[in-house]
Amino acid sequence: MDKLKMHSLDGVERNIEQIGRLFPNAVTEVMRDGRVEHAIDFDVLRQELSDSIVEGREERYQFTWPDKKEAVLATNAPITATLRPIPEDSVGKDGTHGGFDSENLYIEGDNLKVLKLLQETYLGKVKMIYIDPPYNTGNDFVYEDDFSRNTADYMKGSGQYDEVGNRMVTNTENNGRFHTDWLNMIYPRLRLAKDLLSDDGVVFISIDDNEQENLKKCCDEIFGAKNFIAQLIWERAYAPKNDARFISNSHDYVLMFARNINNFIIGRLPRTAEANARYQNPDNDPRGVWKPSDLSVKTYNAACDYLITAPSGRIIEPPAGRCWSLSKKAFLERLQDNRIYFGADGNSVPCMKRFLTELKFDGMAPTSLLFYKDVGHSQEGAKEVTALMEAGVFDGPKPVRLLMRLLTLANLSKDSIVLDFFSGSGTTAHALMRYNVEREKRCRFIVVQALEATEEAGIAYKAGYRNICEIGKERIRRAGKKIKEEAGLAVPADLDIGFRCLRLDESNMDDVYYAPEELRQETLFSLVDNVKPDRSPEDLLFQVMLDLGIFLSSPIERKEISGKKVFDVADGFLLACFDRDIRDETVKAIAKRKPYYAVFRDSGMANDSVAANFDQIFETYSPDTVRKVL
Repeated sequence: MDKLKMHSLDGVERNIEQIGRLFPNAVTEVMRDGRVEHAIDFDVLRQELSDSIVEGREERYQFTWPDKKEAVLATNAPITATLRPIPEDSVGKDGTHGGFDSENLYIEGDNLKVLKLLQETYLGKVKMIYIDPPYNTGNDFVYEDDFSRNTADYMKGSGQYDEVGNRMVTNTENNGRFHTDWLNMIYPRLRLAKDLLSDDGVVFISIDDNEQENLKKCCDEIFGAKNFIAQLIWERAYAPKNDARFISNSHDYVLMFARNINNFIIGRLPRTAEANARYQNPDNDPRGVWKPSDLSVKTYNAACDYLITAPSGRIIEPPAGRCWSLSKKAFLERLQDNRIYFGADGNSVPCMKRFLTELKFDGMAPTSLLFYKDVGHSQEGAKEVTALMEAGVFDGPKPVRLLMRLLTLANLSKDSIVLDFFSGSGTTAHALMRYNVEREKRCRFIVVQALEATEEAGIAYKAGYRNICEIGKERIRRAGKKIKEEAGLAVPADLDIGFRCLRLDESNMDDVYYAPEELRQETLFSLVDNVKPDRSPEDLLFQVMLDLGIFLSSPIERKEISGKKVFDVADGFLLACFDRDIRDETVKAIAKRKPYYAVFRDSGMANDSVAANFDQIFETYSPDTVRKVL
């Protein structure tokens, strides 16, 4: 049996593996702290890249800031945290409070750590990411990530803390590190988020003028400038502010990047009655309605410079400085096919007939301007929250219609995963549930929100909400119920209006973490049971699922096998038993079910004999099962 590693992905180790696939000769072994490790031989790598490497103080284009190297280290550093299920805050697929069968996830905790924990399970699995991060207006709280200090030193620093001890600071303009602190916050999160996107995935990021320029440069570096799609402009305000010092700012931005622009296909917008009204059929063409298109072009081509005789007998030449878009032969072919129109009197400048039925794409091409009449404004977003909850419990929620537009542009498949790791009031989850009803899909959301405390003097606190997560969860509960009621008889049978609530916490294992290579004989007896006493079997199950890369939304059944409690995950893909006093008959019964994974608690074996027989039993009944212990 192999031990589970029980920590998040090591980013450096993965980068070495990726370089090794391209340049296997650059991977070597070194001795560090008494053990052999893989490392990159930079001399060999430099030879492989000798035509393009930049050295020394040679001038080059780069985007940097103080602590950027530390931000990169923060991205790659592994952690030993876990996600613990909170059934009492969860909602079942059908809206039952306390149900735990939903495929949606609501995760409470620092999103940097959560993104690290999701790396293996959701690597390349997310179709769309939307985030509305702090805009760095001078009043926003941002995380100050610091992996170099111990817990005691960390807590001594000034600032506010969320409910699990993560330090949050107000990034005021008086701070000499105003942009630096914001970049240190956003950069590692975007680096981790990129790896979660599928190859045809897309990311949308809301921002305003304070950090728009820096965010665009970050995304150019992380996602690649070639994968930039657009900087959408959202008209967030419908009336000017007359007290503005200079300009009344009425818009925000939504940056849009593809994971791989060659694989991304944008979702087109439904055709509107206004757009269809541009198509008419004045000559009763049997092919249906059409729209006139200019037959001349600016780019001159002598082969396309000729005279045209209208049905009225009038001789028509191209406009000055232009020529026709068709050669004379191509023009005559289209004239014969009744695709050229000279007006009702046969005397007008010719135009090409573009038929509605022959459009290359279904729907309409989206534009970079998001007008509030189409996608809502900031006050609409506030009214939507107020309609579901108490007025004023959350500042600045995005309107559902804006997210519905972005979901459309993302071109989601039937069961795509949508991630929002700055969830706030839960607009993304709300919009996706409505989207599923309207588009008859079963897409799933993963939303992440820090346990950021509400102000005691604020409306939210007085209404009973002690942190932002409580607001977001309650909004999703009420929104799901309302969407289901409004759908009525048309509600899809498999509509999921619930969520599994998970909370970031320290590892389920004892405070001292032992990597397998660090185990010594004298420590083995102290690790007879290395699980913290306050952790439940359900807690252990979700850490195992994270470790093995199994979707956290997978169906879970609790079964009794040979008198022991066994978790059956994803219809037998994983069978996990964390009970004590496990005997041969239980091991045999589980092995006979032939799971892909079988996981037990190391200290759960009844005696040494069971531990000794364990592998032999599986070799007899299910040799292909991967066996793990924690």
